[in-house]
Amino acid sequence: MKSPVQVENNIYLIDAMDLGTKERTGTYVLTENDLTIIETSASPSVPFILEGLRNLDLSPEEIKYIIVTHIHLDHAGGAGLLLEHCPNAKIVVHEKGARHLVNPERLIAGAKAVYGDKFNALFEPIVPVPENRVIIKKEKETLSISENCALTFFDTPGHANHHFSIYHPKVNGMFTGDTAGVFYQELFKDGIELYLPSTSPNQFHPEKMLASLQLFENLDLRYIFFSHYGVSEKPNEVYKQVRYWLPIFLEEAKSAFEQEETTELQVRETETRLRKRVTEHLANKNIPSNHPVFQILSLDFEVCAMGLIDYLAKQ
Repeated sequence: MKSPVQVENNIYLIDAMDLGTKERTGTYVLTENDLTIIETSASPSVPFILEGLRNLDLSPEEIKYIIVTHIHLDHAGGAGLLLEHCPNAKIVVHEKGARHLVNPERLIAGAKAVYGDKFNALFEPIVPVPENRVIIKKEKETLSISENCALTFFDTPGHANHHFSIYHPKVNGMFTGDTAGVFYQELFKDGIELYLPSTSPNQFHPEKMLASLQLFENLDLRYIFFSHYGVSEKPNEVYKQVRYWLPIFLEEAKSAFEQEETTELQVRETETRLRKRVTEHLANKNIPSNHPVFQILSLDFEVCAMGLIDYLAKQ
């Protein structure tokens, strides 16, 4: 794995090697007085997080807070396992997510429905979080991590109802989890910024997502810290692209929903349509269809298609 990267004063990014893939999911380390990390990824990422901390000359015993933006397993699945290495830490989570970290049965069942027989390799083990080590944060509540730094939590649904985003006042940046979508580093290295909405099941809601984006825009942020993956210094470009792609995703899913009779076929057709639209968009920017980014995009199209069809079926 590559060494942690400093992305701002007292903020480092560890590549959690989620799905065994570089620059897929990141863990942020805030080296304020109370050492804080944001996102754990899934349990197979925990060894990479511990190694990243060692590379920063930090010990797990020093960690006071482990914050998860939401409880999807690629963000919080490793929380219980990581906590076993961090005896002085507590988990900070949205009020609607806390009970599922304490008792992850429904979380596991939901992920198995999405990932099927890949589940064990991607996510095991899922360790329950002791209730006495959970801190719940609600809309606009704060967490002081040093004398001059208090993080603020904002309820930001759209991707999930149990999602908050974390505002860092010292750098005017927001840790947006999945609400502001996905930033594709493989393309960024080629000089292309691509931000796509993350519409995974089963609480995706486009109007709520747009409202959360508006909240971010109203705060006039300097940075967006993506869980997938890295830091954007162009928040307005993020909002613009997610607002552009969200109606396209819905339009393609609606066509597939009306065209196909079974959920499986609707999802597959949506996936095909999303791939075609994004492939055409990237071809116009001279990105060939065999570019490495399509390995990650393929998984995202599949999961986004599931969420889009699930949303339409509920309407």
